[in-house]
Amino acid sequence: TMGFPSRPPSPCDIPPLLEKALGATVLETHMSRDMLVLLDSEQAVKTLRPDYALLRQIDNVFAIIVTARGSDCDFVSRFFAPNVGIPEDPVTGSAHATLIPFWAKRLGKTSMTARQLSRRSGMLYCEDKGERVRISGKAALYLSGEIVV
Repeated sequence: TMGFPSRPPSPCDIPPLLEKALGATVLETHMSRDMLVLLDSEQAVKTLRPDYALLRQIDNVFAIIVTARGSDCDFVSRFFAPNVGIPEDPVTGSAHATLIPFWAKRLGKTSMTARQLSRRSGMLYCEDKGERVRISGKAALYLSGEIVV
């Protein structure tokens, strides 16, 4: 279990290049350190094939977190940070410092389950504790693309 300071996002305008860069229709955008992008479905998040060159052109954004309601969990996400050399992170604890307060408010609950839908994937157990968030899950050790532990 890890604890992080909560980073609740605030609504912001959709950047002009964002939908083209993601190849998806964006419902809403919100900003904290990262830009949270809401899509209409888990399938839309899962099938994204972002254009990283276009994502890099979006100004004043450390990373882009794409999210939607989940089918077997409360919410799903993917995390892209090409401006800092991370095309897609497999399972991102810091992104959940923004996702947890966003979904807690939207769903009206403080304990949630989440799945990051990167190729490696990961299931997380999330708690909104006000000023802090708690994220639990199981870690897997990968060597040369193979699970070791």
